[in-house]
Amino acid sequence: RNFTNSAFPSTTFNFGPMVATVPHFDTANLSFGWCSITALGSFDSTRGGHIIAWALGLVIRFPSGATIDLPSAIFEHSNVTIQEGETRASFTQYAAGGLFRYVANGLQTDKQLSATNPALKQRLEEERPRRWEQGLGMFSTMKELLGK
Repeated sequence: RNFTNSAFPSTTFNFGPMVATVPHFDTANLSFGWCSITALGSFDSTRGGHIIAWALGLVIRFPSGATIDLPSAIFEHSNVTIQEGETRASFTQYAAGGLFRYVANGLQTDKQLSATNPALKQRLEEERPRRWEQGLGMFSTMKELLGK
């Protein structure tokens, strides 16, 4: 853990001075894991810095100090530039998919597992394309949230 009270094993600081991103997926993150993004800096959030959730068609006002959680590996997202003379940075926490693969491999890299247990490596490779379904099953449904 990077911080005592954080559930996330990985952190990235983007110091700016004018952090903006193009539409992207965080493909190295755990596919069904959450990514926690905090906006920092001094900027007019009514004129820039918005986060865009492309699949949902949403442009979300994202002021300095605000945090948003999203499954960034499967959710295409970006953020809008800010105005000249303003500053924007970000603090992001997430879980890299490679950490979970390492644990599933019995605390070995893919290369090590191929050398020590090719049968297990083969089985895990066959399961990999369906692993997202297991992760999706961990999310709550509206029915569950509403207690029905």
